[in-house]
Amino acid sequence: MTEAVIRMKDVSLTLGEGASSVHVLKGVGLEVAPGEATGIVGPSGSGKSTLLMVLAGLERIDAGEVWIAGTRIDTLSEDAVAAFRGRTVGIVFQSFHLIPNMTALENVAVPLELAGHADPFGVARRELEAVGLGERLTHYPGELSGGEQQRVAIARALAPEPALLIADEPTGNLDQATGRQIADLLFAKAAERGMTLVLVTHDPALAARCARQVAMRSGRIETPPALAAVTA
Repeated sequence: MTEAVIRMKDVSLTLGEGASSVHVLKGVGLEVAPGEATGIVGPSGSGKSTLLMVLAGLERIDAGEVWIAGTRIDTLSEDAVAAFRGRTVGIVFQSFHLIPNMTALENVAVPLELAGHADPFGVARRELEAVGLGERLTHYPGELSGGEQQRVAIARALAPEPALLIADEPTGNLDQATGRQIADLLFAKAAERGMTLVLVTHDPALAARCARQVAMRSGRIETPPALAAVTA
């Protein structure tokens, strides 16, 4: 049996303290197969983005288990989680999260450099060329359009060749045509490299492109967390 890239077991998470605390995730269970594209859908406040942050090791859970690519990450130290994330999880945010005083090339290369990669700038150049930005290597984020900035962010996420690519509203800050191009790029690169893709979106058309949709409401998953693509 092929092992799931994502395996969440009875995951619960409360944010805040006292009267202001919010039970964001309530006994969430989810499995996602290698190479599967999964769309997380649901109303605002249902826990979708928090679920992604848990998968990336950016939020600590209160109870349950989180396994990514065969490693249980909820028991790792902060440093170990950060190192694991740098190798295994690529993240694309709605608001790009590029460093404004670094060029496109530097934005992609620096995380690789910090992780000790042998050729960070060579890899960064290749990834930017792969997303159609070979002529924009020395441009700063402020000199790039929104679509170009998201392409830099995708190149940065893809550069370590992660097993898991997660995207939080990746087209949310873009116009319809540019958003469609970015979606095409995400799905194409994930398929080309055999990566597992999990994305949060309010866009029904984008969610429909995924092999499976998982609906969340009030911190719970409503649809069965079937591992349909896993084969013996």
